[in-house]
Amino acid sequence: MSEKVTLGKLSTGVPGLDVLLGGGLTEFSFTLIAGAPGSGKTTLAHQIMFALANPERRALFFTVLGEPPLKMLRYQQQFSFFDMDKVGTSIRYVNLADDLRAGDFSGVLERIMREVEDFSPGLVFVDSFRSVVQTARSGNQGLWDLQHFIQELGSRMAMWQATTFLIGEYTQADVEANPIITVADGMVALSHNLHEDVVVRKIRVIKMRGQAHMAGSHTMRISDDGIRIYPRLLAGVPGAYSAIERDPRRIPTGVAGLDELLHGGLPQGHTILATGPTGIGKTILGTHFLSAGAERGEHGIAMYFEKHTARLHNAALIEMARAGKVSVIEPRSLALTVEELLDELAETIERTGATRVVIDSLSEIGLYLAPEFRHDLRLTVFRTLALLAGRGVSVLVTAGFEDNQPDMRFSFDNLCFLADAVLAMRFAEVEGRLCKFMTVVKVRGSAHSNELRAYRITDAGIEVEDRAVPYDRMLTGWPTPRPPRK
Repeated sequence: MSEKVTLGKLSTGVPGLDVLLGGGLTEFSFTLIAGAPGSGKTTLAHQIMFALANPERRALFFTVLGEPPLKMLRYQQQFSFFDMDKVGTSIRYVNLADDLRAGDFSGVLERIMREVEDFSPGLVFVDSFRSVVQTARSGNQGLWDLQHFIQELGSRMAMWQATTFLIGEYTQADVEANPIITVADGMVALSHNLHEDVVVRKIRVIKMRGQAHMAGSHTMRISDDGIRIYPRLLAGVPGAYSAIERDPRRIPTGVAGLDELLHGGLPQGHTILATGPTGIGKTILGTHFLSAGAERGEHGIAMYFEKHTARLHNAALIEMARAGKVSVIEPRSLALTVEELLDELAETIERTGATRVVIDSLSEIGLYLAPEFRHDLRLTVFRTLALLAGRGVSVLVTAGFEDNQPDMRFSFDNLCFLADAVLAMRFAEVEGRLCKFMTVVKVRGSAHSNELRAYRITDAGIEVEDRAVPYDRMLTGWPTPRPPRK
């Protein structure tokens, strides 16, 4: 036989799961869904079942609990994926509790096969399979009976060309010592871990025969729509970096004096990090950046971690948001994961076609991350900026930073090394006045001014002086205020 067998793939209907599985679930496979009580096993099984079941591929769901399937249905139908029209026609529930009480594996197997012959399903689910295992007799004879039952069930399901799922409350140690793992073609483990009073749900594909799958643990959430998985990917667009122009066009930042320092504006697709202490004008600079894009017909995204937009008293930003020119993203949880952050950001970019993003600020993002992600903020920032760079989006990121001038540091955690350009914004006391100054520290692949420019924040926003501030002018104070520059 010279030709390879091609394995059919089924899309699970669970966002993110097909990515972990390497493109989908292998058709006619025998998969174990394991995890502790409350980890989401039954919900995952139902979400897959309702996505795949149809008149041509019907599903049998065996329950082996003492409670009737009605109780399970009562809770599962609260999810948006549940379709009552499929129940009874494309999906049938069967309770095996009475068969299990007889204590005979062969009787349970025959009952399953009778139902399979009668309904001709393409999908078979057994929940909870551990209840079946626990009815096995002790000793070697009981172990042999259980192994024989599992092997027979797997081979008969394959003969009937049914894709089978066994759901059970197993831990990793349980499964390694259990004969079921040698028979199963695939195993998916779910868990929920407590970190500093925050529960983070994880999913892991332990094995999946015949196809490459993503290793490691990945974050998942259960919402009204069911389960959503966030694969740990370095999000980006393949080949995006090779497509970057050697001399990209410049885009305005919305502050004319800053554009002069940048020798014509920020290179398209670059990330500029604006750092400085509180009150220096970083958030206002972000609004200028979004306004400049809106004037050119570009859609923008404002991702705020510091304060709610309603408290910004920023009429320009509020107006842009109401006009649909800017989408505002704000965290809704104190247990945010990096994958959720990237997923929402990528989805908003795809939906709106945004070409500008403001992230304000990195100093507060750690307050919203789940505890396990807080230890490496630099990795979070790196993955976020990689996603935006892969999509050719121009980004302004702010970071609060105490101004210790003699140290000449420009960010915490060495975040400035991750950005393409760095703008330092600083205070200085001049003749009893607290004055503001800015300078461009770096712009990758581009010349820029190294001047120190004074600026003011007026009712019109940020106004930068025309030229570098000489020392003697600093001592004489500010001139009479002039109209803001257009």
